[in-house]
Amino acid sequence: MYSLLRPLFFQLDAEKAHHAGLAALNTAYKLGLMPLIAQPVTGTPVEVMGIKFPNAVGLAAGLDKNGACIDALAALGFGFIEIGTVTPRPQPGNPKPRLFRIPEAQAIINRMGFNNDGVEQLIRNVQNASFKGVLGINIGKNFDTPIERAADDYLTCLTAVYPHASYVTVNISSPNTKNLRDLQSADALSDLLGKLKAKQTRLTDQHGRYVPIALKIAPDLDNEQLADIARLLRQHRFDAVIATNTTLSRQGVSDLKHGNETGGLSGAPVRQAATRVITDLAVALANEVPIIGVGGILNGQHAQEKISAGASLVQIYTGLIYRGPALIRECVLALK
Repeated sequence: MYSLLRPLFFQLDAEKAHHAGLAALNTAYKLGLMPLIAQPVTGTPVEVMGIKFPNAVGLAAGLDKNGACIDALAALGFGFIEIGTVTPRPQPGNPKPRLFRIPEAQAIINRMGFNNDGVEQLIRNVQNASFKGVLGINIGKNFDTPIERAADDYLTCLTAVYPHASYVTVNISSPNTKNLRDLQSADALSDLLGKLKAKQTRLTDQHGRYVPIALKIAPDLDNEQLADIARLLRQHRFDAVIATNTTLSRQGVSDLKHGNETGGLSGAPVRQAATRVITDLAVALANEVPIIGVGGILNGQHAQEKISAGASLVQIYTGLIYRGPALIRECVLALK
C-alpha cells in the first residue's frame, strides 16, 4: 500500500505531505483499515530503564509533535512511541518552507523549530488516546526563552508530562532553536541534569511512580564532548541517552537539490556518525546508562548495527518516510 501512495505524497510539499499522511493514517485507524497498511509481527521483548518494551523498535520524536496520532502510529507495530518535541507554550516554529526531502540520498533536512501546540494540548491528546503501551514524551524550550533560563522550560514540561509518560526525553540537541546546543557544554549540562534529577525525585514522591528521563544528544560531538556527556550522565544517574539527533554536516548531500538548506540533516547520511557516537558512548558509559540508537536506519541490518554498537533500543523516523511501515516489521524481525 505505501509503495503505491508514496509517489503521490512525494509530489506534495514535504510539510503538507507530512500532515496529509498523518491525517490519512488516523482515518485508516478509525475505519479499521490498518491491516491494509501494516502487518505487525511479534518481536522480542526487552527491558530498558526498568520498562518492559514489547519490541526494541520505536518511533522517534518529531513525527507526531502534538501526540495527535498516537493510536494509529502504535498500530503500525512499534514497540514504543515518542511524541514531541513539546514546549511549555504553543509556538509556530520557523518560517516555511522548513522541511525538505533529498530522495537521492534518502535524507531529509528540517528547520521546523519546535513547532507545536504547547504542553497542555499535548496532554489532552494523550488523555484522549487509547494507547496503553510505552509512551515517551520529548520536551524542549520555547524559542524566546533565554538560554540561561532554559532549565525553567524543561522543568515546566517535565512537571506537566510526568503523570502521562512512560519516560521523558530532554531534547538539547536540535539545531533549529538558537543556542540550544550550548546546553551540551559540560557546565551548562551538569547544571541542567542536576535540576532535572532533583525535580524527578520530587515528582516521584508526589505521584508515587518513577518516570525515567533520557537525554537526546547531537551526532556533531567530538571525543572530548562525548566523554564529558558520558561522565555527567553517570554522575547524575540519568536513565538513558538517545543518540542521535540530526546533524549539521552536509556530507553526502551538498551537491544535491536542497542539500545546503539550513537545518538538521537526517536519514542515510547520518547513519555512520550516529553509530560512531553510540560506539564511543557505550565504552564511556560502561553499561551504566542504556543507549537508544537513532539515525539513518533504513533497513533491518541498520537496526542491528545500532544494537551491535551498544544500543539497547532503536528509533526510526526518516526511514519510515522512505520505506513506510514495512521498515518497522523488517527491523523488529532483524532484532528477534
